[in-house]
Amino acid sequence: MKIVFASNNKNKIKEIQALLPSSIEIMSLEAINCLEDIPETAATIEENAIMKANYVTQKYGFDCFADDTGLEVEALNGAPGVYSARYAGPQRSDTDNMNKLLAELNHKENRTAQFKTVIALNLKGKQYLFTGIASGEIAIEKAGNNGFGYDPVFRSDGFDETFGQLPSTTKNKISHRAKATEQLLQFLKTTLES
Repeated sequence: MKIVFASNNKNKIKEIQALLPSSIEIMSLEAINCLEDIPETAATIEENAIMKANYVTQKYGFDCFADDTGLEVEALNGAPGVYSARYAGPQRSDTDNMNKLLAELNHKENRTAQFKTVIALNLKGKQYLFTGIASGEIAIEKAGNNGFGYDPVFRSDGFDETFGQLPSTTKNKISHRAKATEQLLQFLKTTLES
């Protein structure tokens, strides 16, 4: 069975493929000749994931899953949220985004935040959503060079280190993406083996 993952991130695709039974083959957007940028113009993380999965299913006819992720900060009413990647502007710079976030939280006591990943799966004419959340807080300053995005400023509950300081093996067990992906994998294994 073939399922498209609405991504061209080869590392992400390889990582998920390694966790699935060999009967399920994950294909990239490139593999189905989807070379255009899929719109991500929705108002929520859930809607963005759905929009990407539906785009592939409707335009190319494949079962598909797509994910979207955002950082939600309590003191900023859930911002940057769906705008996490372009929080500091269209240049999509991780450094600019973190600097803006730290500046906006300057002198704020409440630094509670969560990373949220939503995966939308279109399978055999039905749609399923899987949500993973990593709760924690925003650090006072950047620390660590691992990961990407806001990892150097996000500290997960129960850890003194930021995601940017944790080894990837640790982060990949506790992260929002790991939790959502685990739900997807369990669902695929159960559904396709039954």
